[in-house]
Amino acid sequence: MKAELIAVGTEILLGEITDTNTPFIARELANLGIDVYFQSTVGDNPERLEDTIKLAAKRSDLVILSGGLGPTEDDLTKQTVASFLHRELVTDRTAMAKIERYFSETQRTMTENNRLQAMYLKGAKPLSNRTGFAVGIFDQEIQGPDFLLLPGPPSELEPMMMEQVLPLLKKTYLGDHVLRSRVLRFFGIGESQLTTELADLIATQSNPTIAPYAKQNEVTLRLTAWAQTDTDAQKKLNDCENRIQALVGKFFYGYGEHNSLAQVVATHLIKQQLTIAVVEGYTAGRFSTALDEFSDEKNVFDGGFILATNTEKKQSLIGEFNVSASKSSVEKMANCLKKKTKSDLSIVISHASTEKVSSGEQVGSVWIAISDKNENISAKKYNFSTIRPATKQRIVLNALQQLNDILK
Repeated sequence: MKAELIAVGTEILLGEITDTNTPFIARELANLGIDVYFQSTVGDNPERLEDTIKLAAKRSDLVILSGGLGPTEDDLTKQTVASFLHRELVTDRTAMAKIERYFSETQRTMTENNRLQAMYLKGAKPLSNRTGFAVGIFDQEIQGPDFLLLPGPPSELEPMMMEQVLPLLKKTYLGDHVLRSRVLRFFGIGESQLTTELADLIATQSNPTIAPYAKQNEVTLRLTAWAQTDTDAQKKLNDCENRIQALVGKFFYGYGEHNSLAQVVATHLIKQQLTIAVVEGYTAGRFSTALDEFSDEKNVFDGGFILATNTEKKQSLIGEFNVSASKSSVEKMANCLKKKTKSDLSIVISHASTEKVSSGEQVGSVWIAISDKNENISAKKYNFSTIRPATKQRIVLNALQQLNDILK
C-alpha cells in the first residue's frame, strides 16, 4: 500500500514553523508496514492545494493531509478536499457541542467561522479531537485513494494519530494480521555506521521491517513484524533481532521507546541491591543527576562529591589524590572512594585535559574509572572535541555505558 503525506500551511513554507508532523506520521506508517512514497508541503492556497491533491490521487492509495482544519480564512483543507471529491460538508454534533460549551464556559462570543472546526465530509468518519476542536476525517473511496485529514498542531495531531488513527488503519488495512513492534537501543555507534553494518539486512527487509532513528547521542532500531498469530510475529522479531545482535550487539543496551542508559543502569543497581559512590570532575554533577532520576528512591547512592575546578579547593576536598586526566589518578581515587564510603561500586570521572589545535578547536580527554564489587578496577580514556555540542552529556553516557558493561 502506498501513502502520500501533504503538509498544509504557508507558515511551513516560509520557515516560520518546522513541520514535525510529516516525519511523525511517516514513522508511524512505517511501523504499520504502509509505505510512504511521496511527501510535499503546500501553502494555504486552494488552487495549489487542489493541484497537489490531484497529483497525489493519481499515484497513491492513501492521501494524508495535516493542517488547515481550523476556523480562520486560510484554513481551507477540508473545503478543498470536499470540492475535489464533489462532496458536501456536514456538522459533527458532538464536536459542535464541545465548541459551544467552551465558549459558554469562558463567556466569550462564538463567531460563525468556529463551526467549520466541527464539519466533516458527508459519508466519511469523523475523528474526535481530545486536545482541540477541529475534527479529523477518514474517508474511504470506492474509486481512487482514501483520504485522511488531521489537525496541524502536534499537540492535537499526535494524540489523534496514536489513539484513533493507528487502530483505524490497522483495522481497515491489516484486519487479518497481527502487528508487533520492538525497539532496540544502541550507544557508541552512529546511525551511518549502524546502517552500514546492517546494510545487507536492511536492503532485504520486508517482514519484519527495520527502521533506524538517530536520537541525541544514540540510535534506535524499530523492528515491525506482521503475521497471522502473535507467536509467529514474535518469532519473526526474534529471528531478526538475533541477526542484528550478531552484527552490532556490543553497542546494544536495552529495549523500549521510552528508555535510556541511565534508566537501564539504575534498574541494574536496584535489582542487584548495589550502592555506588560517585566523584565527578568534568561532568559537574550530570552523571549523578541522570542516575538519580531513575533510582526510584532506592538509595543507590552511597556518597561522593562534585569537584571544584579550583586547584586549592580540589586538593582540600580529596587530600593526597586528585582526579586529573590520567589513568593512575582515577584508579587511585576509585579505590579510595570505595573504601571510604564502603559502597559496592565507585566511579570517578576526571577533570578534562584540554588543548587547542591549529584550527582553533579545543580538544581534550577524560578518564573514567570504576571499582566493582569484586575490587576490580577498570579505567578508560575518552577523547572529545568541544566543537561538538553536548560534550559533557556524551561523557556522562560513556560513563553509564562503562558501568552498564560491568552490571549486565
